[in-house]
Amino acid sequence: MAGAGSVSAVIVDWGGVLTQSFNEAIEVWAAAEDVAAAEFDAVLGRLLGPDAVPDGGPNPFHRVERGELSVADFESVLAALLRRTDGTPVPAGGLVQRMFAPFAMDPVMTGLLRRVRAAGVPVALLSNSWGHRYDREGWDGLFDAVVISCEVGMRKPEPEIFRHTARLLGRGPEECVFVDDLGRNVRAASALGMATVHHRTAAETTAALTSLLSALRDDPVPRSCLEFPRGVAASGTAASGVVVSREGSAIAPSSALDSTAPDAAPSPALELQTGPSGRARSPRR
Repeated sequence: MAGAGSVSAVIVDWGGVLTQSFNEAIEVWAAAEDVAAAEFDAVLGRLLGPDAVPDGGPNPFHRVERGELSVADFESVLAALLRRTDGTPVPAGGLVQRMFAPFAMDPVMTGLLRRVRAAGVPVALLSNSWGHRYDREGWDGLFDAVVISCEVGMRKPEPEIFRHTARLLGRGPEECVFVDDLGRNVRAASALGMATVHHRTAAETTAALTSLLSALRDDPVPRSCLEFPRGVAASGTAASGVVVSREGSAIAPSSALDSTAPDAAPSPALELQTGPSGRARSPRR
């Protein structure tokens, strides 16, 4: 295993990492569509579990993410599973685009990626897609490579999509750090030898990438990369190196991020631990 000092490329997820959380954005859509959030959660739980296969057939979410199912057909399948609170059906046409309309890029995370690239570290986007149209304005300044699942016929957590993305950056998996908000994707990347960050907040991911990338440790942190997301109260100063949890309580300084946390009691802030070689890795959950 390569040490943290040899990590020289970043691969990052889109929804829930570079945007607000999936749940936050979907709640906005559900309210506008008059769909009970609990009902939508139940549909996702039934169809998006690690081994979920509805009615003994192929999973429509997995198929649309691989580009095997058209967006229109996927919308028909999903709409048939949903009802508005008054019992009327949800219109299928344009459903996916309506669902993803509330998603917006987090300026703190985009500022972090610009800082990473300015330090000479290549960055790739790796996103599973339900066929929605991404707002790609400004992407040329953020990414050296873009991998969308339905465009390459693979999806996370399949190993080959991680290898493919690393190759586009001219790196091996062991030279990359992967950032995602879903544990199953983080675990899959870790199994290939990638350093991983299980994203929860921009402040925590900034601290994690700084601990992993020597190019960032040697680079002064712009103030824009230290701004805390709205709703997170800072309880330490930038100069102190204090990382802030989602509740705003101070936890370990960034120098302590390599310590191993027990699986039964993961840190409420950053899921990062040290592997046998000393490289920071995400613990398995």
